[in-house]
Amino acid sequence: MTPVLSIKPLAFPWETKDPFLFCAFHEDIYPPGNDQLGPEPSWLQGRTLGQDFEIKDGFRMYHGTKVPGFPSHPHRGFETVTIAQKGLVDHSDSLGAAGRFGNGDVQWMTAGRGVQHCEMFPLLNKEGTNPLLMFQIWLNLPREKKLTTPHFAMLWNEQIPKHHHQDTKGNQTEITVIAGILDGTIGLPPAPDSWASNPANEVCIWTIKMDPEAEWVLPAAGSDLNRSLYCYKGTSFHIADTGISNDHVVTLLSNERVKITNGQTESHFLFLQGKPINEPVAQYGPFVMNNDAEIQQTIREYQQTQFGGWPWPKTDHTHGANDGRFAKYADGRIEKK
Repeated sequence: MTPVLSIKPLAFPWETKDPFLFCAFHEDIYPPGNDQLGPEPSWLQGRTLGQDFEIKDGFRMYHGTKVPGFPSHPHRGFETVTIAQKGLVDHSDSLGAAGRFGNGDVQWMTAGRGVQHCEMFPLLNKEGTNPLLMFQIWLNLPREKKLTTPHFAMLWNEQIPKHHHQDTKGNQTEITVIAGILDGTIGLPPAPDSWASNPANEVCIWTIKMDPEAEWVLPAAGSDLNRSLYCYKGTSFHIADTGISNDHVVTLLSNERVKITNGQTESHFLFLQGKPINEPVAQYGPFVMNNDAEIQQTIREYQQTQFGGWPWPKTDHTHGANDGRFAKYADGRIEKK
């Protein structure tokens, strides 16, 4: 019996399964930056600034008008796990927390009862291109944690564990274990109120890089989990006897070992797994609750409180041109990398 349940082409955003809500994949090759950390104005002609989601000249501005990214916006009722494989992200939020992360770092933010934040993509290189490759995964919170205290943490690239496998022909597979456990390699602790914080929920968030023609076996897990494998770079691969091309998502049986055989070029995957929360989902944009009445209450609360207001000078706040990777937490604690 094949472990493959379904194969679907990738769209934007990527379709996910409970306990995940969706995954947004961003890959842009930005031009050299100017003194404002954005593209020169000549690059912005012909764009629908503020709603620029069509790739033109290799990049998008998203909701940014001078610097690409997502100016201040609210969230409630779920978590964001942001994997910045290439490029940099400037974070600022309504709790006073901030950070600059990228080139393999991960930010884990529990929105809980409500937070505003902005995520801008500063273009620090003035002489050459500024490539960005980033995932943002929305992980749902169960009913009893929807209104938990917001939480923000950085998982620095240097600290995120990696698992290495070499097949019988010497080909390598590298798995970055952002959350979960793989053959004794244990991911860093997730946010304290996350669905992922309970090992019984078997939440895994991994990125996988396979050499050409590499073989690797994904271990079996519990029988009641959702697991999905997203191939976003490469040409093709096989799962058991099923051939699959790049830019597809494969949903898999969770209690079966899965042999993955890569094709002729290096391939990259995102792997998501977890026990479903199995609760009703009511979503209105950046708010995710259990029913429409809670959504209406959330909208009223945001209109009244702005989830703490916005303490930064601009809604598209960026950090200094000379700042390195850092995290400033709401309690004033600062980490620098």
